[in-house]
Amino acid sequence: MDRGALPRAVELAWGLDQPGTRGPKKGLSLEHILDTAIELADAEGVTALSMGRVAKALGFTTMSLYRYVASKDELIELISDRVIGPPPVIPDGVSWRVKLEAWANHEYATMLSRPWWLKLPITAPPTGPNNMAWLDAGLSALDGVALSAASKFQVVTNVSLFVIGRARFSADLASRSAQSADGDVAYGALIARVINREDFPYLSAAIDEGGFEDGSPEGEAAGDDAFDFGFSLGLLLDGIEKLVQRSGHQRGGTDVVDDQVGDQPTP
Repeated sequence: MDRGALPRAVELAWGLDQPGTRGPKKGLSLEHILDTAIELADAEGVTALSMGRVAKALGFTTMSLYRYVASKDELIELISDRVIGPPPVIPDGVSWRVKLEAWANHEYATMLSRPWWLKLPITAPPTGPNNMAWLDAGLSALDGVALSAASKFQVVTNVSLFVIGRARFSADLASRSAQSADGDVAYGALIARVINREDFPYLSAAIDEGGFEDGSPEGEAAGDDAFDFGFSLGLLLDGIEKLVQRSGHQRGGTDVVDDQVGDQPTP
Protein backbone atom coordinates (compact mmCIF):
# COMPACT_ATOMS: atom_id res chain seq x y z
CA MET A 1 0.00 0.00 0.00
CA ASP A 2 1.18 3.47 -0.84
CA ARG A 3 2.24 5.31 2.33
CA GLY A 4 0.22 8.36 1.33
CA ALA A 5 -2.97 6.26 1.24
CA LEU A 6 -2.84 5.62 4.98
CA PRO A 7 -5.27 7.63 7.12
CA ARG A 8 -3.51 10.43 8.94
CA ALA A 9 -4.45 9.08 12.38
CA VAL A 10 -2.81 5.76 11.50
CA GLU A 11 0.37 7.49 10.40
CA LEU A 12 0.45 9.56 13.58
CA ALA A 13 -0.18 6.56 15.84
CA TRP A 14 2.69 4.63 14.24
CA GLY A 15 5.05 7.60 14.05
CA LEU A 16 5.01 7.56 10.25
CA ASP A 17 4.13 11.23 9.97
CA GLN A 18 5.30 14.22 11.94
CA PRO A 19 2.43 16.46 13.13
CA GLY A 20 2.54 20.20 12.74
CA THR A 21 1.93 21.80 9.36
CA ARG A 22 3.50 25.13 10.31
CA GLY A 23 6.25 23.89 12.55
CA PRO A 24 6.01 22.61 16.13
CA LYS A 25 4.86 24.86 18.94
CA LYS A 26 7.53 25.21 21.61
CA GLY A 27 6.63 23.15 24.67
CA LEU A 28 3.97 21.14 22.81
CA SER A 29 4.06 17.67 21.29
CA LEU A 30 1.60 15.06 20.11
CA GLU A 31 2.46 12.83 23.08
CA HIS A 32 1.87 15.69 25.51
CA ILE A 33 -1.51 16.42 23.92
CA LEU A 34 -2.62 12.79 24.08
CA ASP A 35 -1.47 12.30 27.66
CA THR A 36 -3.26 15.48 28.74
CA ALA A 37 -6.45 14.34 27.00
CA ILE A 38 -6.22 11.01 28.86
CA GLU A 39 -5.73 12.80 32.18
CA LEU A 40 -8.80 14.94 31.47
CA ALA A 41 -10.88 11.88 30.61
CA ASP A 42 -9.68 10.13 33.78
CA ALA A 43 -10.76 13.10 35.87
CA GLU A 44 -13.93 14.23 34.11
CA GLY A 45 -15.03 11.54 31.65
CA VAL A 46 -15.48 11.62 27.91
CA THR A 47 -17.45 14.86 28.01
CA ALA A 48 -14.18 16.66 28.73
CA LEU A 49 -12.65 15.46 25.48
CA SER A 50 -12.90 18.58 23.37
CA MET A 51 -10.09 20.36 21.59
CA GLY A 52 -10.81 23.50 23.61
CA ARG A 53 -10.69 21.74 27.00
CA VAL A 54 -7.48 19.93 26.14
CA ALA A 55 -5.89 23.16 24.89
CA LYS A 56 -6.89 24.99 28.08
CA ALA A 57 -5.39 22.25 30.25
CA LEU A 58 -2.16 22.53 28.27
CA GLY A 59 -2.09 26.32 28.48
CA PHE A 60 -2.21 26.79 24.71
CA THR A 61 -4.78 28.04 22.24
CA THR A 62 -7.10 25.62 20.50
CA MET A 63 -5.55 26.52 17.16
CA SER A 64 -2.16 25.38 18.47
CA LEU A 65 -3.53 21.86 18.84
CA TYR A 66 -4.66 21.71 15.24
CA ARG A 67 -1.01 21.75 14.19
CA TYR A 68 -0.81 18.26 15.70
CA VAL A 69 -4.34 16.83 15.73
CA ALA A 70 -6.75 17.61 12.90
CA SER A 71 -10.00 17.08 14.79
CA LYS A 72 -11.65 15.76 17.93
CA ASP A 73 -12.37 12.49 16.11
CA GLU A 74 -8.66 12.09 15.35
CA LEU A 75 -7.81 12.90 18.97
CA ILE A 76 -10.20 10.22 20.23
CA GLU A 77 -8.87 7.66 17.76
CA LEU A 78 -5.32 8.29 18.94
CA ILE A 79 -6.01 8.20 22.67
CA SER A 80 -8.23 5.12 22.37
CA ASP A 81 -5.13 3.20 21.33
CA ARG A 82 -2.62 4.96 23.57
CA VAL A 83 -4.61 4.51 26.78
CA ILE A 84 -4.87 0.71 26.66
CA GLY A 85 -1.09 0.35 26.90
CA PRO A 86 0.86 -2.80 26.05
CA PRO A 87 -0.60 -6.31 26.33
CA PRO A 88 0.25 -8.75 29.12
CA VAL A 89 3.06 -11.24 28.87
CA ILE A 90 1.47 -14.54 27.88
CA PRO A 91 2.55 -17.32 30.26
CA ASP A 92 4.64 -20.22 29.00
CA GLY A 93 4.24 -23.90 29.77
CA VAL A 94 0.43 -23.89 29.91
CA SER A 95 -2.35 -24.74 27.47
CA TRP A 96 -3.76 -22.40 24.86
CA ARG A 97 -6.89 -22.10 27.01
CA VAL A 98 -5.04 -20.85 30.07
CA LYS A 99 -3.10 -18.42 27.88
CA LEU A 100 -6.21 -17.04 26.22
CA GLU A 101 -8.01 -16.84 29.54
CA ALA A 102 -5.15 -14.82 31.04
CA TRP A 103 -5.19 -12.51 28.00
CA ALA A 104 -8.95 -11.96 28.29
CA ASN A 105 -8.82 -11.32 32.04
CA HIS A 106 -6.11 -8.73 31.56
CA GLU A 107 -8.11 -7.00 28.82
CA TYR A 108 -11.18 -6.97 31.08
CA ALA A 109 -9.24 -5.39 33.95
CA THR A 110 -7.74 -2.84 31.56
CA MET A 111 -11.18 -1.84 30.24
CA LEU A 112 -12.67 -1.45 33.72
CA SER A 113 -9.71 0.62 34.90
CA ARG A 114 -10.75 3.31 32.38
CA PRO A 115 -14.59 3.19 32.25
CA TRP A 116 -14.67 6.27 30.03
CA TRP A 117 -12.90 4.28 27.30
CA LEU A 118 -15.99 2.09 27.14
CA LYS A 119 -18.04 5.18 26.21
CA LEU A 120 -15.96 5.90 23.13
CA PRO A 121 -17.63 5.05 19.81
CA ILE A 122 -16.28 2.12 17.82
CA THR A 123 -16.54 3.26 14.21
CA ALA A 124 -13.86 1.09 12.60
CA PRO A 125 -11.52 -1.81 13.41
CA PRO A 126 -8.56 -0.71 15.56
CA THR A 127 -5.29 0.02 13.78
CA GLY A 128 -3.01 1.51 16.44
CA PRO A 129 0.23 -0.07 17.68
CA ASN A 130 -1.08 -0.99 21.12
CA ASN A 131 -4.18 -2.63 19.68
CA MET A 132 -2.04 -4.56 17.22
CA ALA A 133 0.24 -5.68 20.04
CA TRP A 134 -2.81 -6.95 21.94
CA LEU A 135 -4.02 -8.80 18.85
CA ASP A 136 -0.58 -10.33 18.33
CA ALA A 137 -0.47 -11.47 21.97
CA GLY A 138 -3.92 -13.04 21.66
CA LEU A 139 -2.89 -14.89 18.53
CA SER A 140 0.26 -16.10 20.27
CA ALA A 141 -1.96 -17.92 22.76
CA LEU A 142 -3.19 -20.08 19.88
CA ASP A 143 0.26 -20.88 18.49
CA GLY A 144 0.39 -24.60 17.73
CA VAL A 145 -3.39 -25.04 17.86
CA ALA A 146 -5.03 -26.94 14.99
CA LEU A 147 -6.99 -24.01 13.59
CA SER A 148 -6.60 -22.08 10.37
CA ALA A 149 -5.21 -18.55 10.50
CA ALA A 150 -8.68 -17.20 9.73
CA SER A 151 -10.23 -19.23 12.57
CA LYS A 152 -7.58 -18.07 15.03
CA PHE A 153 -8.28 -14.47 14.08
CA GLN A 154 -12.01 -15.04 14.56
CA VAL A 155 -11.44 -16.65 17.96
CA VAL A 156 -9.30 -13.81 19.29
CA THR A 157 -11.55 -11.12 17.81
CA ASN A 158 -14.69 -12.66 19.28
CA VAL A 159 -13.12 -13.13 22.70
CA SER A 160 -12.12 -9.46 22.64
CA LEU A 161 -15.61 -8.37 21.56
CA PHE A 162 -17.08 -10.44 24.40
CA VAL A 163 -14.70 -8.80 26.87
CA ILE A 164 -15.55 -5.28 25.70
CA GLY A 165 -19.29 -5.97 25.73
CA ARG A 166 -19.16 -7.52 29.18
CA ALA A 167 -17.03 -4.65 30.49
CA ARG A 168 -19.50 -2.10 29.12
CA PHE A 169 -22.38 -3.95 30.76
CA SER A 170 -20.55 -4.14 34.09
CA ALA A 171 -19.45 -0.50 34.01
CA ASP A 172 -22.96 0.73 33.11
CA LEU A 173 -24.55 -1.28 35.91
CA ALA A 174 -21.97 -0.05 38.42
CA SER A 175 -22.58 3.54 37.37
CA ARG A 176 -26.35 3.20 37.65
CA SER A 177 -26.15 1.47 41.03
CA ALA A 178 -23.99 4.29 42.35
CA GLN A 179 -26.55 6.87 41.25
CA SER A 180 -29.79 5.04 42.06
CA ALA A 181 -31.43 4.57 45.42
CA ASP A 182 -32.85 1.30 44.08
CA GLY A 183 -29.42 -0.17 43.43
CA ASP A 184 -29.73 -2.71 46.26
CA VAL A 185 -33.09 -4.15 45.15
CA ALA A 186 -32.65 -7.83 44.24
CA TYR A 187 -33.28 -8.26 40.53
CA GLY A 188 -35.12 -11.57 40.90
CA ALA A 189 -37.39 -10.18 43.62
CA LEU A 190 -38.20 -7.16 41.47
CA ILE A 191 -39.09 -9.27 38.43
CA ALA A 192 -41.19 -11.64 40.56
CA ARG A 193 -43.41 -8.72 41.53
CA VAL A 194 -44.34 -7.81 37.93
CA ILE A 195 -44.73 -11.16 36.17
CA ASN A 196 -47.35 -13.85 36.59
CA ARG A 197 -46.95 -17.59 36.45
CA GLU A 198 -49.47 -18.07 33.65
CA ASP A 199 -47.75 -15.81 31.13
CA PHE A 200 -44.18 -16.48 32.25
CA PRO A 201 -44.12 -20.07 33.52
CA TYR A 202 -40.44 -20.80 32.87
CA LEU A 203 -39.20 -17.49 34.17
CA SER A 204 -41.31 -17.92 37.29
CA ALA A 205 -39.89 -21.40 37.83
CA ALA A 206 -36.35 -20.09 37.42
CA ILE A 207 -36.98 -17.44 40.10
CA ASP A 208 -38.60 -19.99 42.43
CA GLU A 209 -35.61 -22.31 42.08
CA GLY A 210 -33.09 -19.58 42.86
CA GLY A 211 -31.92 -19.04 39.32
CA PHE A 212 -31.52 -15.31 39.90
CA GLU A 213 -29.49 -15.69 43.08
CA ASP A 214 -25.75 -15.14 43.08
CA GLY A 215 -23.70 -18.26 42.63
CA SER A 216 -22.68 -20.90 40.16
CA PRO A 217 -25.03 -23.65 38.94
CA GLU A 218 -23.38 -25.90 41.55
CA GLY A 219 -24.40 -23.51 44.32
CA GLU A 220 -21.02 -21.97 45.03
CA ALA A 221 -21.25 -18.43 46.33
CA ALA A 222 -20.45 -15.71 43.84
CA GLY A 223 -17.78 -13.34 45.02
CA ASP A 224 -18.14 -10.29 42.78
CA ASP A 225 -18.19 -9.19 39.18
CA ALA A 226 -14.99 -11.12 38.56
CA PHE A 227 -16.84 -14.37 39.32
CA ASP A 228 -19.60 -13.58 36.82
CA PHE A 229 -17.06 -12.61 34.17
CA GLY A 230 -14.99 -15.73 34.76
CA PHE A 231 -18.04 -17.98 34.54
CA SER A 232 -19.26 -16.46 31.26
CA LEU A 233 -15.74 -16.43 29.81
CA GLY A 234 -15.50 -20.12 30.69
CA LEU A 235 -18.61 -20.84 28.66
CA LEU A 236 -17.07 -19.10 25.65
CA LEU A 237 -13.79 -20.97 26.07
CA ASP A 238 -15.72 -24.26 26.30
CA GLY A 239 -17.11 -23.58 22.84
CA ILE A 240 -13.69 -22.66 21.46
CA GLU A 241 -12.28 -25.86 22.94
CA LYS A 242 -14.89 -27.89 21.06
CA LEU A 243 -13.90 -26.06 17.86
CA VAL A 244 -10.24 -26.88 18.46
CA GLN A 245 -11.03 -30.55 19.15
CA ARG A 246 -13.18 -30.84 16.03
CA SER A 247 -10.53 -29.19 13.90
CA GLY A 248 -7.87 -31.48 15.35
CA HIS A 249 -9.87 -34.57 14.50
CA GLN A 250 -10.39 -33.34 10.94
CA ARG A 251 -6.63 -32.88 10.58
CA GLY A 252 -5.82 -36.25 12.07
CA GLY A 253 -5.24 -35.02 15.62
CA THR A 254 -1.58 -34.18 15.09
CA ASP A 255 -1.57 -30.70 16.55
CA VAL A 256 -4.79 -30.21 18.52
CA VAL A 257 -3.18 -28.18 21.29
CA ASP A 258 0.29 -27.21 22.31
CA ASP A 259 -0.15 -28.67 25.78
CA GLN A 260 -2.96 -30.69 27.31
CA VAL A 261 -2.07 -29.67 30.87
CA GLY A 262 -4.31 -26.94 32.21
CA ASP A 263 -7.08 -27.25 29.62
CA GLN A 264 -9.63 -26.60 32.33
CA PRO A 265 -10.43 -23.00 33.27
CA THR A 266 -8.38 -21.57 36.08
CA PRO A 267 -10.24 -20.95 39.34
